[in-house]
Amino acid sequence: MATFMAPENAEAKQAVADAATEVAAEVTKAPLPPVETAHPWAMPTAASTFAEDTDALYYFITALDTVFFVIIMGAMGYFMWKYRRRSKDQKTSSITHSGIVEFLWSAIPTVLLLVIFVWGECDFVKQSVPPADALDVRVTGQKWYWTVEYPKYPGVSLSSSTEEPALTLMVPKDKPVRLTMTSTDVIHSFYVPAFRVKRDVVPGRYTQIWFQATRVGEFNLFCTEYCGDLHSQMTGVVKVLEPDNFERALIAAGILEKEDGESLAAYGERVYRRRGCAACHSVEGKDGIGPAWNGLYGRTESLTDGTTVKADDEYIKNSIYEPNSQIVAGYSPQMPSYQGLLDEEQVTAVIEYIKTLK
Repeated sequence: MATFMAPENAEAKQAVADAATEVAAEVTKAPLPPVETAHPWAMPTAASTFAEDTDALYYFITALDTVFFVIIMGAMGYFMWKYRRRSKDQKTSSITHSGIVEFLWSAIPTVLLLVIFVWGECDFVKQSVPPADALDVRVTGQKWYWTVEYPKYPGVSLSSSTEEPALTLMVPKDKPVRLTMTSTDVIHSFYVPAFRVKRDVVPGRYTQIWFQATRVGEFNLFCTEYCGDLHSQMTGVVKVLEPDNFERALIAAGILEKEDGESLAAYGERVYRRRGCAACHSVEGKDGIGPAWNGLYGRTESLTDGTTVKADDEYIKNSIYEPNSQIVAGYSPQMPSYQGLLDEEQVTAVIEYIKTLK
């Protein structure tokens, strides 16, 4: 969630500005949720090199299930009819076991299970060992949004939103991408159906997945580990671009600066939506992980230590940079510090936005 680091020379600055102007409308707008399937019975869109192999194994298991269901249910029906009781005084005949039949109904499923295991293990190993030249991306899960940063592009950061579908991860087509992931609070799970990749995101640990996208487009991102009240809204959008367009679009998407003619309050609203604030702080008066922002400015807040404080500029700034130093009564210390993640202008803009919320 760091701010974009401006290039050092004027020529580079102009190049970035031109790129931002060219693609800003495309990458900063809130995209509509991508359509994942052609119809309710279809598999999700296949958009990675893993999709074909994963789907093949799924179809194989489904076919086995179907075949054995038909065989077993058919045999049961046939035997129920053939060996039905024909008279009240009919007694069950003496039946002895068949060693061959018993061996076959144990051996055949065992062989099929071994095939499934080996097939699945081979696919798992391929998904666990990323290529050495993969693009490194850092992903952080938090109630209830994702933050994505690119070590190769210092200062570029994207995040999801609980308010609307938001650009969360941008990757190049036909290039391997390695995600190194962690969580700041509880267990989350990073899942992109179109890529057939899913991995738990665990606090205090790093987990990795990698993929190589094969289709240009926008694809859904979900959290598939129940993580709290807004779990179902912890969604995002993965955008795949042609390699030639990736770098400039990524840089433009990572820029979060005040636009010409834009008011500080409007800029603050953009910061609020693009830096994950909406995940915990409502602007409509609803209870959340943190206090609602509407009517906050100028209000006297009661703190957990028994003191009170007026919600002025200094208090709000301190709450952003050192959120656990003054905890509002009724809330727990869960907010991370934004020190170094939001600059002074962005903090000022957020304060001005809060002032407009009545």
